[in-house]
Amino acid sequence: MILGIDHIGLATDDPAGTAPFLAALGLGAGDRGIADDYGVACEFWRYSDGIGQPSIETVSPVRPDSPIADRLAKQGPGLYHVAFCVDDLEGEFARLREHGFVPVDAAPCAGARPGMRVMFMYARRPAGLLIELVQYS
Repeated sequence: MILGIDHIGLATDDPAGTAPFLAALGLGAGDRGIADDYGVACEFWRYSDGIGQPSIETVSPVRPDSPIADRLAKQGPGLYHVAFCVDDLEGEFARLREHGFVPVDAAPCAGARPGMRVMFMYARRPAGLLIELVQYS
């Protein structure tokens, strides 16, 4: 079951440059980490009293073969994905696949936060939206 929005991902090659804009919106830096399977560094920003509310995640490449490096080269920075927290990662992945979502990942991968497992899918037409399913242990 989908429990809610976990975060909104922003693609950038300058995460430090986004900090003043996110801070001006009242967000504060929180968790950060590397998602090795994807070759990305992630920083999660949220409101100080925003426990349980969605975060904004900056996603930047840590190696040239990262999918985010390719995305930045083709489209530049901007909205990258919407992440949904789920209680059954593989079950929701299968269910959404039956509804026409296109898998990106073949198996769950470690996310950038401790205990975070993720899988990506596309809603190609008509939305062109990359979604991430997130489950915490």
